[in-house]
Amino acid sequence: MSTKHGLNAPQREAVNYLEGPCLVLAGAGSGKTRVITQKIVNLIEHHNYDARHIAALTFTNKAAAEMQERVAKLLQQPRQAKLCTISTFHSLGVKILRQEANAVGLKDRFSIMDSDDCFAIVQDLAATTDKQLIRRIQGAMSLWKNGLISPEAAIQAAQDDDQAQAAQIYRSYVATLSAYQAVDFDDLIRLPVELFRDNEPVRDKWQRRLRYLLVDEYQDTNTCQYELVKLLVTGLGKKPLFTAVGDDDQAIYAWRGATVENLATLQVDFPDLKIIKLEQNYRSTTRILQAANAVISNNPKLFEKELWSEHGMGDPIQVMAMRDEEQEAEQVAILLSSHRFDRRTQFSDYAILYRGNHQSRVIELALRKERIPYTVSGGQSYFDKAEIKDIISYLRLVANQDDDPAFIRAVTTPKRGVGQATLEVLGEFAGQWQCSLFDASFKGGLEARLAAKQLRPLREFCNFILQLETRAAKTNVSNDSAASVLNDMMQEIDYERYLYDTFDDRQAQSKWQNVTDFIDWLKEKGNGGKDGAGEEKSLLDLTQMVALMTMLDGRDEQPDAVRMSTLHAAKGLEFPHVFLVGVEEGILPHKGDPDAPAELLGARIEEERRLMYVGITRAQRSLQISWCRNRRQARESKHCDMSRFIKEMKLDEGNAQPTESEIMTPQNRLANLKALLSKGKEPS
Repeated sequence: MSTKHGLNAPQREAVNYLEGPCLVLAGAGSGKTRVITQKIVNLIEHHNYDARHIAALTFTNKAAAEMQERVAKLLQQPRQAKLCTISTFHSLGVKILRQEANAVGLKDRFSIMDSDDCFAIVQDLAATTDKQLIRRIQGAMSLWKNGLISPEAAIQAAQDDDQAQAAQIYRSYVATLSAYQAVDFDDLIRLPVELFRDNEPVRDKWQRRLRYLLVDEYQDTNTCQYELVKLLVTGLGKKPLFTAVGDDDQAIYAWRGATVENLATLQVDFPDLKIIKLEQNYRSTTRILQAANAVISNNPKLFEKELWSEHGMGDPIQVMAMRDEEQEAEQVAILLSSHRFDRRTQFSDYAILYRGNHQSRVIELALRKERIPYTVSGGQSYFDKAEIKDIISYLRLVANQDDDPAFIRAVTTPKRGVGQATLEVLGEFAGQWQCSLFDASFKGGLEARLAAKQLRPLREFCNFILQLETRAAKTNVSNDSAASVLNDMMQEIDYERYLYDTFDDRQAQSKWQNVTDFIDWLKEKGNGGKDGAGEEKSLLDLTQMVALMTMLDGRDEQPDAVRMSTLHAAKGLEFPHVFLVGVEEGILPHKGDPDAPAELLGARIEEERRLMYVGITRAQRSLQISWCRNRRQARESKHCDMSRFIKEMKLDEGNAQPTESEIMTPQNRLANLKALLSKGKEPS
């Protein structure tokens, strides 16, 4: 039972323990964010910590923003919340690198490359257009960086030709980024770790600045992130002061480098570690928690814990065996619609969760047929489409010539005779002059580094951007509107021809349609909106507007719609009613590589079981699980078996599977609705 302070006994113990390192094992729905926020308040208001000396690290911007908002509401002086460092690991890494750029060999205004920028570099280095191969190389490089493995170590450890090729590209990739005076996403943590290891004065400075550290979702940390935590809390002749909050049962990101072993390693590196368990769940009913506990009990345990709740037994968990994925999708849509009518709920009270994105299409069709509104988590933003980002890179560069990632993308897409070798020389030259790539293109002395045939297209491109910049700032000039500048820009870069030269006709047509829609939208905005009644905007105004829209993308209030999501994307969320679909062997658990060594197969099944546990514990009040006896794969129907995880749930007779005759059809659903209306049934 919660106390008058809103904390139960273990939560209160976690908030008040400040004598040394602390690990809070927080089961699903056990109030971990409450512990972190209350502990920050406790440090500031009762233990005289300066808010500027406290850091709380998490994994998403949304989680960090929510945490800061909650701290502000709890503090007597809310503005102190902004003085705390409450951010993602990567945001802290950026903060460190911005202040210590010179110490790691970067200019003050170094560039951060996005995934598309990095993809293009790897594509050039690998001399291939095979997207799957490029992504595999990118994945390998990311794991090496997150594991603090240097290119030389990766080359030496290569066990076959593919690994050797990837390791050689890794070495060239690191050299290329260095020449560009740029970093990628993984460098934002790797470089601060290497800096703190090699530079004791800088490490001491940051240890004095961040005197108490809190880490959320600790089970999701990788080797590099754990090393950063250690370097920030160990030293200065004092006890390590930090609180790590995590749950080994929700460790589901091994595929991207996270290692649940970091929880066990804490006990080795910090022998005085205080361990506190949060087992009371404030989210789900007892039946749901019993099923989750039963499933996860089949995994070897780092720490024993069992979730419990005061919410009562709740509805039985329903398990449905379906003929195929089409019947499954139809049944989910019908049951969801009926349940909503019966309970007088909102569409947003429901989630449909699945193992992989490929499962969503048939469900979307069924929901549309039933006129059920839905949103898809993890769907690609319009502004994230490669072709839109290509055009935006020109606009970004017109607005700010110091935007090096935009420069690199624009000057190479479409290709205009400026290749990788030219950019590497330009990057080294810019690093020596401590200036942007654009500025370096005009500096004297570059002629000695680049041949005339390399320098000419580079400067032609830069002069083209300067001409656009001069015109882009003008507004209300009849012959030089934003539309006119956009037309000339698109004609000059000949982007349509580039698309048809690069992609097959169908892809090129689709991408070009996206581009023309985007340009038309910009022109419309530039002319004052659809009716032309608004204020005319210059191209610079439009560029700033687009930048703001991309930053705020996805922050609108959630519509009243069913949430469709992969299990990975649903972690951290909760819903009153959950449909968990496709729970069969080969999907959940995912089939993986059948030829992998036994120990890897075992580890994979354990992680898939944790994924099932995450899915079950997203549900608050009701959970419906379905699996298919047959599923279409590679254009043919194949027999499927019920997932082992359903058996492991140990459901009682109240959760028995319905027979085919019990599956709701549109006809008996209509009969049920008529019966409810005739009885005037109140919602339960």
